[in-house]
Amino acid sequence: MTKNVSIFCLGELIIDFFCTDVDVDLVDGKNFEKQAGGAPANVSAAIVRLGGKAVFSGKVGADPFGNYLKKRLDDCNVDTSLLLIDNENPTTQAFVSLKGDGERDFIFNRGADAFITEGELNEEEIMKNNILHFGSATALINEPFRSVYLKLMKEGYYQGKIVSFDPNYRKDLWKGQLERFREVAKLGMAVAHFVKVSEEELTILTGIKERKESLMALHQLGAKIVAVTLGKDGTLISNGDEQEIVSSIKVNAIDSTGAGDAFVGATLYQLSTAECPKTVLENFKELKKVISFSNKVGALTCTKVGAISALPTEEDVQSLSNIL
Repeated sequence: MTKNVSIFCLGELIIDFFCTDVDVDLVDGKNFEKQAGGAPANVSAAIVRLGGKAVFSGKVGADPFGNYLKKRLDDCNVDTSLLLIDNENPTTQAFVSLKGDGERDFIFNRGADAFITEGELNEEEIMKNNILHFGSATALINEPFRSVYLKLMKEGYYQGKIVSFDPNYRKDLWKGQLERFREVAKLGMAVAHFVKVSEEELTILTGIKERKESLMALHQLGAKIVAVTLGKDGTLISNGDEQEIVSSIKVNAIDSTGAGDAFVGATLYQLSTAECPKTVLENFKELKKVISFSNKVGALTCTKVGAISALPTEEDVQSLSNIL
């Protein structure tokens, strides 16, 4: 009999101003539509969309954008009881445009999510969840949130929780600080059971271009399972002893926004329904089945515009599987 444990996600919940002009960058874009965004928030929504349970914590401003974002997660049935409201700093904003190849051009206006302090987080409530996900693109950049974030990862790890980590590198956020990114990301790797990176991030983190050697470098840091997303080519999964590319499916990709978050959410959702999630992570054959499902979720997310609004249900994935 499967279970359905709650998954805790920590990080940014932001406003994405999505450019509705076709195939332009932010220089030429003129028309923008407001959408909910933020990688860990997307992950929490993906989990619930598939039928799981997720608790989200982050910080938004006490403004109309913050109210909108809370309502958006509430409407998705994500637990927002640990969401923090900042009366001094505005909600973080990002401006996003889509190029012809489906990739994004974006910039951040950092706000409330940067100012989370240790005393604000309810650690007792957080540790009631058996799976903890850390996938913020902004959390590792500045204090005070950086230290709070890493400390909570360590606490979860040493309390026997499953710790999921997505370094979420964004070059525009780390200009001139690449070495600093590597340093702090490696601290997260050391206490992570599941790490998701893109192929670009794999090279950036290790400075090694050869995949096998680069993966082994991450395992040596402490990462138990590493998933390298390869877009249409699938996902390279490694446990330190075995490596294999799990294929994806062909789709008409319109927008890649949130696809990686959907992949992570799908993986954590499946772990949450397993009788013993750590056993799944330790069984390479079972892990490949999990990743195969997650690849489909990520691919389906690319067939619609937006992040949360594009997330598929488990029924959507099963219907697709029946067709293939």
